[in-house]
Amino acid sequence: MEATSTVATRYWHRLPGGEVQCDVCPRHCRLHEGQRGLCFVRAREGDAVVLTTFGRSSGFCVDPIEKKPLNHFLPGTPVLSFGTAGCNLTCKFCQNWDISKSRETDTLADAASPAQIAGAAQRLGCRSVAFTYNDPTIFLEYAIATAEACHARGLKTVAVTAGYICPEPRRDLFAHVDAANVDLKAFSEDFYHRVCGASLAATLDTLRYLRQETAVWLEVTTLLIPGANDSDAELEAAARWFAETLGLDVPWHFSAFHPDYRMRDVPPTPPATLVRARDIARRHGIHHVFTGNVHDPARDSTWCPACGALLIGRDWYEITAWHLDAHGCCAACGVRCAGVFEARPGTWGARRQPVRLAG
Repeated sequence: MEATSTVATRYWHRLPGGEVQCDVCPRHCRLHEGQRGLCFVRAREGDAVVLTTFGRSSGFCVDPIEKKPLNHFLPGTPVLSFGTAGCNLTCKFCQNWDISKSRETDTLADAASPAQIAGAAQRLGCRSVAFTYNDPTIFLEYAIATAEACHARGLKTVAVTAGYICPEPRRDLFAHVDAANVDLKAFSEDFYHRVCGASLAATLDTLRYLRQETAVWLEVTTLLIPGANDSDAELEAAARWFAETLGLDVPWHFSAFHPDYRMRDVPPTPPATLVRARDIARRHGIHHVFTGNVHDPARDSTWCPACGALLIGRDWYEITAWHLDAHGCCAACGVRCAGVFEARPGTWGARRQPVRLAG
């Protein structure tokens, strides 16, 4: 396979002045001949916008599904994860900046067709394939083709995304996705504009769409950055919107920031901040709120919202207890736990297995 595989795309239109506008995300990059969008992987060639990285990846790895993080979607099972290069956001705190901020095709060191990815996932015993590391919004066509190949083999698909995507391509992408974790990066338009180069409203609309108009299993992650998005007032406002719009059963993960990329002068998130955020969300009635990137087994476990019994015990990515029946109901009181569960959890554990598919 060539270093770059270029395919035609659907979501763009010509402008009166001769530019071509990409319509995949609300950034609406206006491109002259030969220009690339901010995402780096979508470009103008001739009179159209093309995806320049179809079939190319920054790498493949078998992860625990809990690492996405998804705590209520096929717990304990392995997921084949991959991404490409580039991103349509400009987050100054990016934890995957070496991939998402890459402007080098050398980052795309591995290659695989959608059929090869689905076949590899099945051979490796994975239950699902995740589009992650960078945002599948920008490699939409590759993600959809891979999802179709996965579904043909009985595999599920997962999108890890910032939700910064226009309505029409959003419908197209999530029609092929079984579960999603959406990053709610803050609850402030100012933060989104200054720190991420995006908009809060677009992400909230995607969250609302996924919860109210699709059957996609949804979980949400918020990375808490000291002094930037962790005030009581902001967390209260976010929790109020979350409960009113997404309901009480959508899992919410609060993760700890560590200094990276362009925010190396900000200290790591204290564990107490995660506990405070969880407590605020719980006061608003949200049932499943987790603390991430810190060792806190009790707050990273799932508890029955009806009787308080332990349903799924977790220690990092290891499942330590399972008290759901074959129908996903609490073994103590019989109330169903929201999620996508099987009769027994998987046994993959915390292993991380890099995989090379090229050749």
